[in-house]
Amino acid sequence: MGHEEWYSAEAFDPMKSPPRIALIIPARNEALSLPGVLEKVPPEIGLIVVVDNGSTDGTARVAASNGARVVTEPVAGYGRACLAGLAALADDPPELVAFVDADGSDELSSLPLLIAPVAAGEVDLALGRRIPAVRSALSFQQRFGHLLATGLIRLFWKHRFRDLGPMRVIRWEALEKLVMTDQAFGWTVEMQVRALKQELRIVEIDVPYHARTAGRSKISRTISGTVRAGSTILWVIGRELVAGSKQKSGVGSPAEWARVDAAGAEGKYTEGEV
Repeated sequence: MGHEEWYSAEAFDPMKSPPRIALIIPARNEALSLPGVLEKVPPEIGLIVVVDNGSTDGTARVAASNGARVVTEPVAGYGRACLAGLAALADDPPELVAFVDADGSDELSSLPLLIAPVAAGEVDLALGRRIPAVRSALSFQQRFGHLLATGLIRLFWKHRFRDLGPMRVIRWEALEKLVMTDQAFGWTVEMQVRALKQELRIVEIDVPYHARTAGRSKISRTISGTVRAGSTILWVIGRELVAGSKQKSGVGSPAEWARVDAAGAEGKYTEGEV
């Protein structure tokens, strides 16, 4: 099934045109798991963007052969990959943007549950709260880190998030208000805290969560990755707290977001056929 042109399933109000929805999938060395992910993308999605984040295993080739649009961000970083994907959409932005991981852990059949309330205009941001299908799907480090981070958010911003999971759907206009900048592991927590600052309408929906289907984790199953991710998340929370109670809306476009790295230097991304 190709995704070079926009289309959407007639899954919503038949009196209205269905919203244009893009799905961004950051991927670093996920050639083995990616085909299974792409074949499960629901028909509500009009465009799949796989961001090849410095892979060396043919991830970009696999994505292209399975009908996805490929964007290349050579510098590793989860946030960098997400921003590069958004920058690639900026010239003709969708109404909604969804995010999932490339390792097969997200339950793609649940994505329409997140799309529906956003498409209906009931909320601005829908978050998937991960319910492990097997206990090993979430490591102890992940459970502890998310408990700590969501506890701090509740303490400082008086909102009880239950997770910081990757699966999410957000209105494009709402996303622009957040002026996302994180280049690494703090992407999800930055989005959720800034959504609170902007007083977005938010809902969390329970979704099954699985162990990765192939390959190995770059973060949660390694000591160094866990420490780096945890430190970044805590740093983002501290930065947002110091920045004030309400994030100012920015004037920058997603293309501009993608060019700002942690040191303020210009980042680079390229797009093309594989």
